[in-house]
Amino acid sequence: MLKPAVNVMIKAARAGGNVLLRHMNKLDALNIVEKARMDYASEVDGLAEAEIVKELRRAYPEYAVLGEEGGLQAGRGPGGRATWVIDPLDGTSNYLHGWPHWCVSIALVENGEPTHGVIFDPLRNELFTATRGAGAQLNERRFRIGERKDLAGAMLVTGFPPRDRARIGPQLDTLRGLLDGAGAEDVRRTGSAALDLAYVACGRADAYFEAGLQPWDIAAGVLLVREAGGRVTDYRGASLARMDVAESRGRHVIAGNLKVTTELQKAIQASGYAATTP
Repeated sequence: MLKPAVNVMIKAARAGGNVLLRHMNKLDALNIVEKARMDYASEVDGLAEAEIVKELRRAYPEYAVLGEEGGLQAGRGPGGRATWVIDPLDGTSNYLHGWPHWCVSIALVENGEPTHGVIFDPLRNELFTATRGAGAQLNERRFRIGERKDLAGAMLVTGFPPRDRARIGPQLDTLRGLLDGAGAEDVRRTGSAALDLAYVACGRADAYFEAGLQPWDIAAGVLLVREAGGRVTDYRGASLARMDVAESRGRHVIAGNLKVTTELQKAIQASGYAATTP
């Protein structure tokens, strides 16, 4: 049985997803803002986040909100002890190009750690949910992370940092080593960190790594991977920073099962990629 907070999150995610679906055929009319170099947002991002926050606030007004569009908003009244971490549209560039791969991501973070997570793909009607200590589900069916034993034959997922091209060289060196030396089968770059993590959690991909990420990109997905039996670290093998605090240059993440992430971390360090990421 889903926890009450998760039911509220599901309702909010579906409400945000409906906003996104309604505007899919109006892309030419959307107002688009370049927040930073190659970092875009549209009015639909804000509309979806407002709808999500409205649903969450209705049930838990005392909780703070950390959203990609609205930033950090304090809770209302006394008793706040947690933060909703929201990406109303993870995969904005995909959405604006009509590329059918994007989602809504919501996490409830307590004491810096995600305790509940929901990732909703409106186009496929796929709902990923997780609660700390209670496992992970896709459309109410439990799943576990893949059992691949090493990088040989692995399907990997990554993302290229559009706002920090200085990292591209070391990252491409890492990819060369993974595909040539380590024998990985292939690498995907899908454009949605939240869905990347959800796909790793349910076994559609074997591992994921990316730098320049913010909590709203990964908080729900990190919990999914952990609850599916996987491992999440930074490029140096350390635990991730608090999930309720944004960072100027973001953070770097490796996710997968224990065996694959151990090898992937070694490959990233050997290539010099880890040394280029703060």
